[in-house]
Formats: sequence, C-alpha cells, structure tokens
Amino acid sequence: MSLTGRLAFVTGAGSGIGRATCQCLAREGALVIAADKNIGSARETVESLPKLLSESHLSIEISVENASQVQAALKESLNTYSRAPSIVVNAAGITRDNFISKLSEADFDEVLDVNLKGTFLVIQTFANAIVEGKVEKASIINIGSVVAKFGNIGQGNYCASKAGVELLTKVAAREFGKVNIRVNTVLPGVIQTPMFNAVPEKVKAKFVERIPLARLGYPEEVAEVISFLASDKSSYINGASIEVTGGF
Repeated sequence: MSLTGRLAFVTGAGSGIGRATCQCLAREGALVIAADKNIGSARETVESLPKLLSESHLSIEISVENASQVQAALKESLNTYSRAPSIVVNAAGITRDNFISKLSEADFDEVLDVNLKGTFLVIQTFANAIVEGKVEKASIINIGSVVAKFGNIGQGNYCASKAGVELLTKVAAREFGKVNIRVNTVLPGVIQTPMFNAVPEKVKAKFVERIPLARLGYPEEVAEVISFLASDKSSYINGASIEVTGGF
C-alpha cells in the first residue's frame, strides 16, 4: 500500500488518531504536514516520523475553525512543497461534554466550530487547491464518530457535530467526485486517545462491556483504515462511512 511521493496534510496531528495517522502515512512513504493547534505537539509528531531523503516533513500551527489560519496553512504548504496535498485528513476534534439541560452556549458553539466548521473549511480550502493544482488521485478523509449514529448521553454537541461531518462528507463526495477527489468518513468507536483517557475508569469499563471484541481500540487501528482510504487500493470508495469500533 505504497504512498511514496504523496503529500499528506493532517489536522489534529499532535496526538491520538491524528498522530498515529501521520506515523502510518509516513511509514507508507508519504511526506507529511502535521497541523495542530498545539505547535509543540505537532513538532513532536514530526520528530517521530521516519526521515525522507529528498524532502522533510513539516509542522504547522492551525486552529481549523479560523478561516484565515486554514488559508495560511495552505499557503505555507504550497510555499514549502510547490504543490497541494493529495491526501487530506481532518482529525482535529474536541469535546465539551455536559447534559443538554446544563450545556452552555459557548461549549455548544466551540464543539460545532472545531469539529464541523473546521472540517468544512479544510475541505473547501484544500479541495479547491487540489483542483487548481490539477493534483491527481486526491483523497480526503474525515473523522466522524460512531456515537453520532445513535447518540450518547452528555454529548449532544459532539454527536451533532460528528453527524454533521458524516453528511458533509457525503455531499462533498458527490460534488468533488466529478473532479476525481474522493471524500470518505471514518467512524471510530471507543479508542484509547488522550480525549478518552480523561473518562473515569468505571465508565470505561461499561463501554468495554458493550464491545464484542472486549477491548478498547488503538489509534493505530484507525490510522490503518485512513491509510487504506488514502491509497489507490480504495480507488472506488467514495462517500462511504467506515466504522472502526470492534463491533460497538
């Protein structure tokens, strides 16, 4: 599943699924732009990647909900590599959990801004650059969540944002498929990420009870699916939602 010669732009690259995705793509030969709100974490990710002979991986600071920062990230990518990425992974995401009766407007807005609006801005900005640059075999992979399928108590804002990501992906797949850009969603289940590690142990145990494989997932297991969707081996997969849940 070679990605040699491909340029990949990954948001949320500083930890969790984003970092694992950078590592997986780089292992397959891709040149990686690791973008994250925490530039220190993005640099740590780049340091963990295998070195390439011809070009170097790049770390970029970005707040995906900020249109000017997304445009600046694209500009820096173009200035550095003289081409638009052919792989774009939207892994940036946050939670601000609370019951709907207690959820603040600010926490609702922030989750929707980062998870949904941020995904929209990155898709729009980079897909347009891919078209303008006549980049071939482009693939955009967005990170949704399986909880957006059935809801989860205390996560009204998160579930709404991730349900939006999945439907946004399907629309983008229809619109950009005409110019040979594939757009797909990966729906992780309960994955051992810094976001999930903050959950109390008793709650984690209840989640595991509902997983047929009887364990939590690893970021690397999600990253392998993302890498597949970035490669030519998934050349006829477009507008799909792929669950990585252990059967949850």
